[in-house]
Amino acid sequence: MGNKTTRRGFVQSSAALGTAWWVGSRTSAQARPSALEGLAAACVGVGGKGGSDTSHVAEHGVNILGLCDVDKNTLTKKAREFKDAKQFTDFREMFEAIGDKVDIVTVSTPDHTHATAAINAMKMGKHVYCQKPLTWSIHEARKMRETAAEKGVVTQMGNQGTSEDGLREAVEVLRAGAIGDVTEVHIWSNRPIWPQGVGRPEGSDPVPESLNWDAWLGPAPFRPYVGNRTYHDFNWRGWCDFGTGALGDMACHTCNTAVKGLDLWDATAITAVRNPGIFEGETYPGSSQLKFEFPARGNFVPCTFNWYDGGNLPDESLTSQLPERFRKKIEEQRAGGRKTSGALYVGSKGMLYSPDDYGAQYFLLPQDDFKDFKPPEQTIPRIPFRGNGDLRHKFEFVSAIKGECETQSNFGYAGRLTETILCGNLAIRAGEGIRVEWDAKNLKVTNLPELNKFVHREYREGWTI
Repeated sequence: MGNKTTRRGFVQSSAALGTAWWVGSRTSAQARPSALEGLAAACVGVGGKGGSDTSHVAEHGVNILGLCDVDKNTLTKKAREFKDAKQFTDFREMFEAIGDKVDIVTVSTPDHTHATAAINAMKMGKHVYCQKPLTWSIHEARKMRETAAEKGVVTQMGNQGTSEDGLREAVEVLRAGAIGDVTEVHIWSNRPIWPQGVGRPEGSDPVPESLNWDAWLGPAPFRPYVGNRTYHDFNWRGWCDFGTGALGDMACHTCNTAVKGLDLWDATAITAVRNPGIFEGETYPGSSQLKFEFPARGNFVPCTFNWYDGGNLPDESLTSQLPERFRKKIEEQRAGGRKTSGALYVGSKGMLYSPDDYGAQYFLLPQDDFKDFKPPEQTIPRIPFRGNGDLRHKFEFVSAIKGECETQSNFGYAGRLTETILCGNLAIRAGEGIRVEWDAKNLKVTNLPELNKFVHREYREGWTI
């Protein structure tokens, strides 16, 4: 069956504003006096995804007081939309100049600068919206959730699928045991769509006058600037010093249903089943296949999570059971066609399949066995705002600041998700077929201690968390 997101007929647009539509105890907050007069934000990273993050927050009534981007060309372009906002190329300068005037900070930068911007904002008492993956390192993800809890601020990670009705219903279906005990999760991605498996280029190029290269590097080790989009403004995702590869980029989206629906975090071991390895210590491999092992968790039985990227796919014995139109796409991929994405949950009573990176749609398989299936009682609130998933995600964030609800991808949850996902990159560093034993509580590899240096790194001088 396919999920229909309008099935329950919720209130339209922002009719619920001013009235609590669901108030939780931990991640919602009564707004400060300034928020009652009108929320204000400072935005770190305003190009690409940061451009829409900034605009979306503003669409929900937040006044944009500060814009920060290391690229002056990007900054100038966004400033045409927010003419009264002050402009900065270094978020540290922005925090110092207008930090006392804002309630919210959005962070939409490359992965390696998420933590230093977000944690310093939270220490100032600011509510924070931060793009996925939450952080570059496992240790930073732990610090993010600890700081959010300590400061009592409202937080949200930018995995907007969390706000889809379809994902929330799929989570309820898994929790209710509709497909029985889930022992296998298989998730495949069409990423990477940027260079991976390449070495560092020789030489350097003059830094453009429009670019604050020092601020772009942030806490990462210094390296010379190279043009032709080698690092800035998109291809950073494949470089180990700056991004988290295909796994980090997409798993916080595609694994979201599994983590939320099955408490699938804190793996005990991870193995890179197919793994060309980190290339010259510089970039993630062009393709990989990983296996995460999870013990029994409350009412959930032991489970493996299998990740595939760069064209790798689950065994044909699994994909052959998908609905026909999706099965054909995968058959075309196996024949050399366009790469696909998907998530398949294997249970003792059936399977759940989602063809969407954001979990907005799901099917229960075999479809004939579930033709009369009725979704379980709703246990997760639905967002009353009617709009695209990204706008809905910001609506929940802003509403939580006003004390009207609780964010579902707050840093308490998103931090654990990110910690778990990024362990996969430790396995890629270990080598093909090597089982990495993981102590999630203490953030340590127990059988290969040489990998622990990649759990965290020393920051470049001038950058802190």
